Amino acid sequence: MSDSTDTPESAPEHVASPERRDFFKTAAALGAAGAVAAGVAGKFGVSPIGTAAAQTAERPWWPSRWGASDEAGSTNWITPQKVLDAAKLIKTGKIYKIGRTYETGMPMFGARQFSMRIPGGPTGGPFGKNKLIYNDDYLATEIGQVGTQFDGLGHIGIQVGVNGDKNQMRYYNGFTEQEIGDAYGLKKLGTEKLKPIFTRAHLVDVVPLKGRTWEAGEEISVANIIAALSNVGIAEADVKEGDAVLFHTGWGQLWMKNNDKYNAGCPGIGMEAARWVVQKGLCLTGADTWPTEVIPNPDKDLAFPVHGELICKHGIVNHENLIFDELLKDKVYQFVYSFTPSPIKGATGSNGCPIAIT
Repeated sequence: MSDSTDTPESAPEHVASPERRDFFKTAAALGAAGAVAAGVAGKFGVSPIGTAAAQTAERPWWPSRWGASDEAGSTNWITPQKVLDAAKLIKTGKIYKIGRTYETGMPMFGARQFSMRIPGGPTGGPFGKNKLIYNDDYLATEIGQVGTQFDGLGHIGIQVGVNGDKNQMRYYNGFTEQEIGDAYGLKKLGTEKLKPIFTRAHLVDVVPLKGRTWEAGEEISVANIIAALSNVGIAEADVKEGDAVLFHTGWGQLWMKNNDKYNAGCPGIGMEAARWVVQKGLCLTGADTWPTEVIPNPDKDLAFPVHGELICKHGIVNHENLIFDELLKDKVYQFVYSFTPSPIKGATGSNGCPIAIT
C-alpha cells in the first residue's frame, strides 16, 4: 500500500460495484441453511460458514439496559440534561451540513437504486387568475439505506439458532424476526421509535496519523482513536456517555469520483474499537465511509461484526457516508451533532441531513 494520498482516477460510476453486489449475495447465502460456497472470499475475504458454525448459539444480549420493551436504544441517552451539556459547545452559532447530496450515480450497496422524477413539468396548473403552477417529485429508492444513511435498530440482526428459524433471528433487545418482520414495515424497532439526537460529538481524524488517506482493510484501533484525539487537544476522558464519535479516514474523497474503489472496501473501526464504544456508552458512531467499520475485517470468518456488536447487541445507532470537509477546513473537532431520524413507521433506517453546530 502506498503512503501517498490517493487521487481518484475514474469518472462517476452509476452501477454498484460487482464486489459489493457479490458480498451482499454471499452474506445472504451464508444465512441460508447448509450454505457453503467455494470462492466466497473475493475482495472482502469472507470465509464460507458451515451449518454447524452458523447454528452456534449466541450468549443472550437482552434485555437491554433500558428495559425489555425498549425500542429506542442509545437515543435514550438524549435527555434534557444531555442537551444542555451539548449546548455548551455552541460558541459561534455556525452550522455545517455533514450529509451528502442525494443524487443518481452516488455509490450504493448491492443493487440499491435511487431515482427521482418530476412528473409533468410542471406537475400541475396553471390555477386561478394568478395562473399558479407547481411541481411534485416522485422518488423511488431504499429511502433509509442510500447516500448519507442512518442505521436504525431494525436494520441488523443475528441468527443465533438453526439457520432459517425466525424465532432465533434476534435483533436489539432480543426481539425476533417472527415478532418484528412484516412486508409493510417492521412491527417493532422502526425508526419512528428513535428519539431526536442532539449531543456532543468528537471528530476523530485519523488521516494525520499516516499522513495519507487510509486504505481498505486498515483498522482503526483504540490507540489510533486516542492519538487522533490527542493531536487536536482532546483527552479520551472528554468523550462522555451519550456522545457521538465520528471518523474521518479520507475515504470520502472517492465519492462520485471512483465509486468502484469506494464500494470495494474501506478503512474503519474493528471489534476492539467497537468494544471501546460500548464501554464508553456512546450514542452514535459515524464515518466518511459506507459502513463505518473496516472492510474487509481482519477476521475473514466475520461479516460486518461491528454492526452486530453495536446496533444489534447494544442498540448503538450508526451514521454512514458523512462529509467533514468544512469542519476540517475550520479545524473543528468538537461540536453538537443534531439529527432526527425520519419518523417513517417500520423503517430500518433514515435519510436526511445531519448537522454540526459550533
